[in-house]
Amino acid sequence: MGEPHRIGIVGTGWISGAYLETLRDHPSVTIAAVADLDADRAASVAAGIPGCRARPVDELLRDDSIATILNLTVPAAHADIAQAAIKNGRQVYGEKPLTADMPTALALMEQAGALSIAVGCAPDTVLGTGVQTARAAVDAGVIGTPLSAVAVMATPGHERWHHQPDFYYLPGGGPLLDMGPYYLTALVHLLGPIVAVTGAAARQRTSRVIGTGPRAGERIPVSVDTHVTGVLHHASGALSTITTSFDAVRTTAAPIEIHGETGTIEVPDPNRFAGDVRLFALGATDWQTLPPSAGYVDASRGIGLLDMLTSPSPRASGTLALHVLDAMTALLCSAAEGRRIDLTTTTERPAPVPLLPASQWRGRTTME
Repeated sequence: MGEPHRIGIVGTGWISGAYLETLRDHPSVTIAAVADLDADRAASVAAGIPGCRARPVDELLRDDSIATILNLTVPAAHADIAQAAIKNGRQVYGEKPLTADMPTALALMEQAGALSIAVGCAPDTVLGTGVQTARAAVDAGVIGTPLSAVAVMATPGHERWHHQPDFYYLPGGGPLLDMGPYYLTALVHLLGPIVAVTGAAARQRTSRVIGTGPRAGERIPVSVDTHVTGVLHHASGALSTITTSFDAVRTTAAPIEIHGETGTIEVPDPNRFAGDVRLFALGATDWQTLPPSAGYVDASRGIGLLDMLTSPSPRASGTLALHVLDAMTALLCSAAEGRRIDLTTTTERPAPVPLLPASQWRGRTTME
């Protein structure tokens, strides 16, 4: 069976708890060490993991006993941590986006490729039963040839609930780079790679007010666009219209709808692993809820890392994340320049995930 794969976590903020739900007790991995700029927070997290130590960041990255770095830092630090890990011969799986900009991301992937080091990247929510059941239906021809899609993410902004929301409004943040990866990654799974984009964006407020925590009432600056919309031109010929906004109080729009010749599929929130997939077939009188037919059942964050460690073709790969980042940064560039922009990258559609009950993937040391 071999020894469990040793993982070191850099960044022990809020999102680390979601990863630990999956990884802490999984038989295939050991959380050997954690690091954070806040040493007390790292020590607190380490204390809840048997055999885990809190380490300084640079010391953890150089530890030869650790095989993979789980990079859960803020977006602005993604590249620095990943590059240091790769330089030290470590595999890397990170939170999205891959980096804050394309030149840095391209350099990162070139560095990893030259050293034959695997890079993976969130989101892995698209590997759950929600997006995967919708994909299985599309691939089975339930709606005929897919023609178009509409994706909508609209909220008032994360400052309402996050105690330290500053980074959402700095370069590398904003609704597109923060939430767009869920939607664009899902659309690549559903419709394939993107060849060009056309975008528009706006920033109508120069500051936001923190709504909760010890800094409640503090005003923070906004230096990124907070409403981004555009069209994704897929290689298949399908067109996806996407809106990501921190400037909406509420919406009744479905997270994603896929329209085909003979029907429409409603896809649940790609920021979650599960949810109802609904079909409206041509000639029907009402929506039909499709039973889960694909995806990791009851999955949580970290399943993409497990998939990367055990699959010959990782589904949450750095190549896919690079393509999604290319599309997002091109959308922002298109909005600024007022023109269609062709992408410089492409990717294969990741392999579909068969229906895998939690009892299987949670106890497995290999993934199919």
